[in-house]
Amino acid sequence: MNSRFIVATHILTLLASSDVPVTSEEIAVSVNTNPVVIRRLLVELAKAGLVVTQQGSAGGSQLARPAELITLLQVYHAMEPGHLFGMHRQTPNPECEIGNNIQGVMSGIFDQAEQAVEILFGSITLAQILGAVRIAVMQT
Repeated sequence: MNSRFIVATHILTLLASSDVPVTSEEIAVSVNTNPVVIRRLLVELAKAGLVVTQQGSAGGSQLARPAELITLLQVYHAMEPGHLFGMHRQTPNPECEIGNNIQGVMSGIFDQAEQAVEILFGSITLAQILGAVRIAVMQT
């Protein structure tokens, strides 16, 4: 199971909560991982236009645009390019009626599932995630 999407969302939510640049070391403490892992993800998030990073003593990363303008769908696409579900690694037996037809049947179902995920993720902003986290903090 790939955790890049949740870690990227964690990083971006942390950046959304700060008015100043946040270092990869500070982010790594929150995520509980190595700063190298964070830096690699930050590079991908920067390529997607979601963060900007500055070098130097006052360096760190910040959101490239307001949290209200970043959706989970944008984060998902930055971290998980391609399809949500995969097909067989090897072509199923075309002589078998199931093997010959399963991918065609499942392809339509997978397309519907991916469309539903994209609609949901496209409707949730990073600002909403930060708000939900802050509510959770107040309830604990």
